[in-house]
Amino acid sequence: MNSLIAAVAFAATLCLVSARPQAQGNTPIPIISYVNEPAVDGTYKFAFETGNGIAVQEQGQLKNPGNKDQEAQTAQGQSSYTAPDGTPIITQWFADETGFHPSGAHLPTPPPIPEEIARAIATLPKLAEEPAQYAPQPAAYSPQPAGGRFGRK
Repeated sequence: MNSLIAAVAFAATLCLVSARPQAQGNTPIPIISYVNEPAVDGTYKFAFETGNGIAVQEQGQLKNPGNKDQEAQTAQGQSSYTAPDGTPIITQWFADETGFHPSGAHLPTPPPIPEEIARAIATLPKLAEEPAQYAPQPAAYSPQPAGGRFGRK
């Protein structure tokens, strides 16, 4: 009985080992170039390129140095690689106190604003200039005595 349990355990282990994902290409990818240049004034440059076509570059600087209320680290850069279908993917971006702003042909873009909505948006500044004309008017309130139980007559 013990040998049967051992054989089943061995077979189960063999199945698990053969079913695990196999490593694809254990060949290391070389780093073709690498740059890392930080500076004490808040500026920096960083870049690398690999043997499989991945390239990244970034540079940044401190905006408004010395002014604690308005200091902001800003950066801009680009990354590129080739998608599995062979499409080159290039992303350019910048980041500052307003946030991260990427751009690239592969990134989705919002659909165009429908004409009706665009016209409505165009009227918004007019509403701000003439608030009294478009402000809701208070309704006249005149209480009526309720008759009977729960306001019914």
